[in-house]
Amino acid sequence: MILPCIDGPTPFPPVNQALNEPDGLLCFGGDLTTKRLYNAYSQGIFPWYSAEDPILWWSPSERMVLKPEELHISKSLKKSIKKNKLAYFLNRNFKTVIEHCASIARKDNGTWIHPEMILAYTALFKAGHAFCLEVEIDNQLAGGIYGVVIHNILCGESMFSLQTNGSKLAMVGLSQYMLENDIQLLDCQLHNPHLDSLGAKLIAREQFIKQLNQFTSV
Repeated sequence: MILPCIDGPTPFPPVNQALNEPDGLLCFGGDLTTKRLYNAYSQGIFPWYSAEDPILWWSPSERMVLKPEELHISKSLKKSIKKNKLAYFLNRNFKTVIEHCASIARKDNGTWIHPEMILAYTALFKAGHAFCLEVEIDNQLAGGIYGVVIHNILCGESMFSLQTNGSKLAMVGLSQYMLENDIQLLDCQLHNPHLDSLGAKLIAREQFIKQLNQFTSV
């Protein structure tokens, strides 16, 4: 099967045409303009690629999602919340958050949040279609998260921790913000044990697209 190219004004293919192997790879090419990125997330598609690769667009067969009311807070995390002086900041410094996320040490010594991505998501933030949240413990930055805003859904892109439980505390703050503002769903994209421990669940792509369409039409 030939992978479609979306250079120029070419629209994204239907997500049900994504490959089974590698799971969810839909097409390549295009650009990371604000318009293209917003259009992608509105259809349940996201970019994920290394700096030396062409832009690759994905819509996996299963999607990791979290409803804010289903966030799991462990006993140890509850203790951390009680004993520490926490402060949360929404949309305070997007550049700081995304750069911390890009600097996370990974097993392959690489990152998918390369400079081109940082510029693209910063532009998306300035256009009002991205968010960031930071948490401080005793006035020191502990962790944070950033992502994309699609109407009544948040799409989490990456988290970071500078102190113990920093990213988990950021998720607690984000979930509380979602509950207070009637935001229905956090799209976590891909499965990982960290998200699993926080209560996120895998659902079929078809179910995710249905919920995406439902929540974004409100």
